[in-house]
Amino acid sequence: MATARAPAPLDRAMSRQRLTDRVLAARSARVASDSVRTRRVVQAREGMRVKVDGQDLLNFCSNDYLGLSQNLEVIAALQEGAAWHGVGSSASALVSGHGSEHAALENECAEWMGYPRGLLFGSGYLANLAVMQSLLEPGDVCVQDKLNHACLLDGARLSFCELKRYPHRDVEAAMRQLASHKDGAAMLATDGVFSMDGDLAPLRDLALLARAEDATFYVDDAHGIGVIGPDGRGSTAVANLNAREVPLLVLPFGKAFGGQGAMLLGSEALIGHIAETARPYLFTTAPAPGMAAAMRASLRLIRGEPWRRAKVASLIARFRRGALRAGLPLAESYTPIQPLVLGDNARTLAVARRLEAQGFLVGAIRPPTVPEGQSRLRITITAAHSEHEIDALVSALTIICSNPQTAEA
Repeated sequence: MATARAPAPLDRAMSRQRLTDRVLAARSARVASDSVRTRRVVQAREGMRVKVDGQDLLNFCSNDYLGLSQNLEVIAALQEGAAWHGVGSSASALVSGHGSEHAALENECAEWMGYPRGLLFGSGYLANLAVMQSLLEPGDVCVQDKLNHACLLDGARLSFCELKRYPHRDVEAAMRQLASHKDGAAMLATDGVFSMDGDLAPLRDLALLARAEDATFYVDDAHGIGVIGPDGRGSTAVANLNAREVPLLVLPFGKAFGGQGAMLLGSEALIGHIAETARPYLFTTAPAPGMAAAMRASLRLIRGEPWRRAKVASLIARFRRGALRAGLPLAESYTPIQPLVLGDNARTLAVARRLEAQGFLVGAIRPPTVPEGQSRLRITITAAHSEHEIDALVSALTIICSNPQTAEA
């Protein structure tokens, strides 16, 4: 009996590109353009002091704007929540993972911000994917600022709607893009505070535009909530906008709240639909109950201790005065995000390395996180910094950036 022989590979399969070859070529391109990203291990952390690779550094690239990630009340709430409810939620929210701490956090955030309902997610990224995947579909349009965070862009792509991107903060361009698409539903989405530039979106103008074009206005306030606005209620409060004018608002907890997760706020109808249909919500384990308890503690501190915001604002002003006096290339930002745009990848890396040699940890941000030619140091200022530490950073930057060898690196 003849033995069956496997069919010969198709010519098409023989010519297919190997993934290994592709990733090696991409790695070589990143090396050539000084775009390689290296993950560092933080071995210890106390306030804004960190130990990285055995070196003690002063951290100026943390998003812990109010210093709450190491606050004893927040830590105690996390521990007590885990002791009472277990480490993990053990299931998705719609099965058995939604507990009393989750429900309390949703209710407290909704009351604080003046919204009918909240929905807790494991991260802001998941929340943005969920919103657009569940609300938008082919034939709809999502108009976004070109500098929006990647998860807003990815959310639109996941929905298979048409994604249009307008030049940064250009309301007239956004209007033209919305007006040119009359079929289907429309969403206008923006960051409240832009994560790499630190500037605010023109929220009042965008809200008026969304209403005029019958588009749902959606704001991601990751870098504004807790830090700016009355009662720490973020960029929408700065713009004096309410739940009617901003029907959907997401508040990530990984920055000023000092923890993890995100709260989506909206109407009963919108939040109810997302909770019942969004795949990133339905098919993932609910956040840990201890983390929800910790974020409730953070919310109490944000509301009850306005001195934290006042201190951050004072340190931002001090940094800007010193940097501008020294002629540093400072961007126009009055939030904790203070970018120094240096332009060239190699120079940005060189300055970051020299700062590290002097004891400062500062993020060197390069494409694709920012556009080509706009590499920068992304300096972040927190309530856990001191005036002396701000002055020391300004002094080090002044010396390093004025060094011709660094400028030519």
